[in-house]
Amino acid sequence: MKLNELTAYLESLAPLSSQESYDNSGLIVGDPNMEVKGALVSLDCIESVVDEAIEKKCNLVIAHHPILFKGIKRLNGSDYVQRTIQKAIKNDIALYAIHTNLDNYRFGVNAEIGQRIGLENISVLAPKSDVLAKLVVFVPDDYVESVKDAIFDAGAGSIGNYAECSFATSGTGTFLPKEGSNPFVGTEGERENALETKIEVLVSKHSLNKVIRAMKEAHPYEEVAYEAYPILNDNQFEGAGMIGNLPEAMSTRDFLTHIKQTFGCGVIRHTELLTDEIERVAYCGGAGSFLLRNAIAQEADIFITGDYKYHEFFDAENHLIIADIGHYESEQFTSNLLHGILTKKFPKFAVHLTEVNTNPINYF
Repeated sequence: MKLNELTAYLESLAPLSSQESYDNSGLIVGDPNMEVKGALVSLDCIESVVDEAIEKKCNLVIAHHPILFKGIKRLNGSDYVQRTIQKAIKNDIALYAIHTNLDNYRFGVNAEIGQRIGLENISVLAPKSDVLAKLVVFVPDDYVESVKDAIFDAGAGSIGNYAECSFATSGTGTFLPKEGSNPFVGTEGERENALETKIEVLVSKHSLNKVIRAMKEAHPYEEVAYEAYPILNDNQFEGAGMIGNLPEAMSTRDFLTHIKQTFGCGVIRHTELLTDEIERVAYCGGAGSFLLRNAIAQEADIFITGDYKYHEFFDAENHLIIADIGHYESEQFTSNLLHGILTKKFPKFAVHLTEVNTNPINYF
């Protein structure tokens, strides 16, 4: 299998355009056309992970965290980032990162966390705006279904758990073929009236260009009349963090014990335990303090994340409990998520879970 075949599939789920502006997801080292013999999946990509890939005869490492977040001016092995990249290049190992685009994916990092906690009715905590568009195209009646099929196959028409969603209205279109045109129907120099159907579909901006290309290829007209414009609605299926409910309320201390055991936390740093029971849980893998106001607004009993700073704990202001379980601890099962995604799609391809614990933090 070619590397670009594998990465194209991952990016169809978590598009690179959905990553945050500071991020560096995507192919960091390697040739997109190289043949992939096996992949090693890890939360982080460091030297010991590349060593493991060599040992397991994998020539691809897929990590959640990018080894490169910003530009470097030299490769002389003076730090772990440079040494990791040098070792990968020397051994023809590709490095690929799928970071905040997987965080923002509805069935990504945070969905995995919610499943392991045991939550129900999970939804995105901070849905993204300005990521949806409406595509409108005018099609001769005999070609409506074939054009619909093309734009659905390209990724348009999805609303939550529903696919192939569209709306159609019928009317009459007019056009006058000018000199040099090659009309599908009609005669040069004469106005033509044509029975047409207006098809409207919702489409993610990430796939808008792909959908338009597919629509044009399926459309019979030489010049296709269509409109694409932004939608102000939040996309309830893309964004940061998630919130859900426990099937039954748990005592606060029992719930914290459940979290500690589930995620193998060395310690949980938390604010005052304001309530005796926990039912509504907001959370974000990694560093999620920027979502506290969203968790409060949606009346969560507790907000679980990592990397909380001392003064940020004051921001709870007795609205809810903040529980910092650690960055690595909250995201560690991302490797299992990616392993499951890849083995389901490519069942005959060798995908390995790292055996290296990349957590740089230890507890005494």
